[in-house]
Amino acid sequence: MFGPSLLEGLFRQSSPAQARSALAGLLPENASAAEKVGAVEAALRGPLGQSLRAGVGNWIVEHLVPVESLVPPEYVSWRPPVRDAMLFVIGHLSAARLAPKLLEQLELPSDMPSEMRLLRLIAKVPGLQKLGQIIARNRFLLPSLRRALSELENGIHDVSAPEIRAIIESELGPRLEKFAVQIEPAILSEASVSAIVRCTWLNPKSGRREEGVFKVLKPHIPAFFAEDMDMLQGLAEFFGSKSKDYGIAKDVLTDTFHKVRKLLQHEVHLIGEQKTLVEAAALYRSVPKVRVPKVFPPLCTPKITAMSEEHGKKITEAVAHLPASRRARVAEKLIEALIAVPLFAAQESALFHADPHAGNLFYNERTGELIILDWALTERLSREQRRHLALLVFMAGLRDPVGSCNEIQALSQSTAGRNPKSARIIREIVNGFFDALPLSRVPSAVDAMRLLQRSATQGVRFPAPLIMLSKVLFTLDGVISDIRGSGVSLAYSVARHGLQSWLLCGASAKLPISVNDLIRVHCSAMFYSARLSIRVEQALLNRFLPPGSGRRLNADNADAGPAA
Repeated sequence: MFGPSLLEGLFRQSSPAQARSALAGLLPENASAAEKVGAVEAALRGPLGQSLRAGVGNWIVEHLVPVESLVPPEYVSWRPPVRDAMLFVIGHLSAARLAPKLLEQLELPSDMPSEMRLLRLIAKVPGLQKLGQIIARNRFLLPSLRRALSELENGIHDVSAPEIRAIIESELGPRLEKFAVQIEPAILSEASVSAIVRCTWLNPKSGRREEGVFKVLKPHIPAFFAEDMDMLQGLAEFFGSKSKDYGIAKDVLTDTFHKVRKLLQHEVHLIGEQKTLVEAAALYRSVPKVRVPKVFPPLCTPKITAMSEEHGKKITEAVAHLPASRRARVAEKLIEALIAVPLFAAQESALFHADPHAGNLFYNERTGELIILDWALTERLSREQRRHLALLVFMAGLRDPVGSCNEIQALSQSTAGRNPKSARIIREIVNGFFDALPLSRVPSAVDAMRLLQRSATQGVRFPAPLIMLSKVLFTLDGVISDIRGSGVSLAYSVARHGLQSWLLCGASAKLPISVNDLIRVHCSAMFYSARLSIRVEQALLNRFLPPGSGRRLNADNADAGPAA
């Protein structure tokens, strides 16, 4: 009989073959696959279940999916929270879901790369799959991990066609006959929470048979997604109790997990997405070469969204063979559609697509159209938030530390006047960022978001929409990099679209950027050369003068003067 200490050490062995041999003591002889799963599930539920989970967790994070293979050396300080997060998930995933994953890990080839093992571990864990999609195109991840996570964009296969057809028939019932619906037998594609199948139907308004698709909530999602949301809530509370151990300001990770959890809940709310699709179609109606799927209301239910089929390919694949000049135009269209259009929208509350991974972005090479799919995860920013966000992008691009600080403070939930500590934190982060920024590199919109994230890490609070938008920009920056490399600037494209919108529409359109704002940006631009000269002088003095010299410059010296 295995005791707790033996169980905890069971999976610390160096190879899957040795662990499989040791695990045999827990399994019935000549057992079928189902019986093995049942035996492990029973062990996980039994009195030694927590010891078994501890052993499983250590075996996975030390040998199968070591944190070192997921987090690059430059982010070594993030390895402890990532490791703890993995152990937390293994320790809290239900026995029924964990048991088959454990046995699968034992049976996988011993030389399988850790990032591929990670994909198997998070299969049918929609909350983690969605987070994987969000970070898949982050350029700061290890290349092997990026490639693996990008498979979550359109490479998920965890439901069968008969299961999906059964849901359609149950949900639509007599409407299938009323609208002469014909359903294709195969699944077209799968996402983390839904599957897509082609269909045709008789549209009573047009009197014609039209092509479309059903987006169907997978049968396991309601129960699994609920468990995942509870797990994210638990992670938020767990990190809240460990913030000092990680050297991160109190409640930073807790607040972030709460906000991500709240936003991910929209993923299973198809009725909400159906309404959002209608609004998004109106937003992009006047934007050339951008399409949003059209909803078919008579065939929609809480578990099914019926909509037009949009022809195209995943954008990173569709443009791979195109010449560099055309890829650059596609990248600029992407920035315009997903960032500039909502940022400079005239509405008081503007809609942003909050899940722009490559699997949700199609490109039709024949028509040159960008198709934006999956509007389940969205966010809204007020006109005033968008105004300060645009100004932050401009000020960061102009290397203006004072202007950047002012806009970050305006975006925070506590202004500098009410919270001097936040003002000091923001000033130190901004000055440190510009001090470390190479003189040859032009700050980007992603750099502006990085300033927000660094401020948040040190305890400055921001509204949830801004946190989500920062993740959107990191995701989109990775997609653009894969399309075009480093030849397209987010900040430049956003600024150009904003100026064009202002010149075309003027003040009557109620754009978030005012004449006074443009004057501020112009004044900052006039001192750009002076700020750059100060940075060059600072770099030369700090390089050639000895430490302690009275003539050495620091960030405060450099930021006084023209920038003020």
